[in-house]
Amino acid sequence: MVTQYGIKFAVHLITSHFGNLVSKVCENLLRRGPLTLQLLIRFTELTPLQVKNSLLILIQHNCVQAFSTEHIGAGGNEVKVTQYLALFDNILHRLRFPKFLAIVSQELDKDCEEIFEGLIQHGRLTLEQISDRAESSAKTGGKPSSGGPAVRDAVRESFHKLLNSRFVERCPAPEPFLEPPSEPKSSNKRGAKSKLAGASETEEQRILASAAPIEALRFSLLTTSGTDLDAEKDGAAGSSVGEKRKHAAVDSDEEFGSKDKEVVLWRVNFEEFIRCLRHKACIENVRARLDDGAAIVLKAMLDATRSAEQKVKTETSVPLSMNTIFEEVMKNEAGRSLTLDRVRASLIHLGCPSAMRGTDETYSIDLKKIIELAQNEEVESIVLKRYGRDAYRMFRLLSKAGQLLETDKIADMTFVEKKETPNILYKLWQDEYLHMEKLVVSSARQFSFMLWKVNKPILWEHVLDEMYHAALNLNQRLIYEQEQKELYAIQPGTRTGSTEKDRLRNAKIYLQSSLVKLDDALMLFHDF
Repeated sequence: MVTQYGIKFAVHLITSHFGNLVSKVCENLLRRGPLTLQLLIRFTELTPLQVKNSLLILIQHNCVQAFSTEHIGAGGNEVKVTQYLALFDNILHRLRFPKFLAIVSQELDKDCEEIFEGLIQHGRLTLEQISDRAESSAKTGGKPSSGGPAVRDAVRESFHKLLNSRFVERCPAPEPFLEPPSEPKSSNKRGAKSKLAGASETEEQRILASAAPIEALRFSLLTTSGTDLDAEKDGAAGSSVGEKRKHAAVDSDEEFGSKDKEVVLWRVNFEEFIRCLRHKACIENVRARLDDGAAIVLKAMLDATRSAEQKVKTETSVPLSMNTIFEEVMKNEAGRSLTLDRVRASLIHLGCPSAMRGTDETYSIDLKKIIELAQNEEVESIVLKRYGRDAYRMFRLLSKAGQLLETDKIADMTFVEKKETPNILYKLWQDEYLHMEKLVVSSARQFSFMLWKVNKPILWEHVLDEMYHAALNLNQRLIYEQEQKELYAIQPGTRTGSTEKDRLRNAKIYLQSSLVKLDDALMLFHDF
């Protein structure tokens, strides 16, 4: 869902990172959809060079995807036209770079973290550029150098770890051709954000799917000629001749190298990090709602099905046998205190559907239900803080009922004064938290009844837009506080006492922590 404040927030992020010219180009793409270079020049009123440079920056940092389509020209001939699409999700992911870096730091080593940090800073890099950065960092850091080849070998080893963890992926094709939507698609490429099977693809999903490299090459150092970039034999090196011919058909981006030598660009795999954060959010929600035992069991199930979920994007985890779940639980130090009966009880509390496969009892976890519960709790907490406990009880009742309820019935079921009930419900309706319908009954006398319900799809979009608005305000205030701090630093004669410095430091910490929490809620409604 791209709301009005969502666009404003995305434009603000681009402005703070790349300046006004780049943000002007990005804003036009976000508001108008895919545009050609000529239309961008016309709408932005910038020079062709300024627009081209802005597009190059946005493409380099994975915020824009170019693609080509066929149009009927003036002479009746089919002409290929290049258009540019702003990637709203990727723009928002820039806010989450510290979270992504923290995940890499926890799961891998320091060398992997440094490589990943370089990709965050530069957007896209070749393996050679990554190696050059590592050598330069070793020299400036005063580390004892054992020679260029040794550093490059270490970089390749760390890069392999990032690839195996799917934290890094090959960049999409620079300008894929988008087939007309009416034509049947026989491609096996993944969708960028594929939802449930059978759901119609948006134009953005079609464009990203056409640009994505085939799965065999997405996380492989194998080149299109079938040789490993670092002359090592990895898992993909044993592919068949037919597969290698497919690899040869993959477009290579030659921006950083000569046409005689293939150059492969690499970038951060946002999809994998969102999956990690989604799992973390589910585990923490279960820990708060149920107990630590249920959270340990859920984490064990998610860890056991991680590789399968990376390949097949589903709302329900792969079924696991009881023995497999228990073995995975025992790998965790905290899980070793759980008995088999306790694990089975936790599975029941989690609502895991069970089935018999032969003699084994299997369980699967429905993450969609956990996310929906977390969304309900988030909105209920907003209602509680903003409108009070009576409004919270009413909203909670209507949210669970899922149908229209009459005013007096709501008052009776929530134990709220009947005189106050209409005022509270009307206030929630005014702020778009409730849906209202008026029912008129004609008999000897005419009666009118007010019916109320929670329309979740509409409400979720409204709540998301409010969150974008709040995130925009927090970001602007954070920038203001930073500017104030810099102003005091360069003006020794102004108020630079310890009290003022402490205020600025505390304000920055508070705003940053608030923004992190708000971003967690944003992902809950937009990314998960």
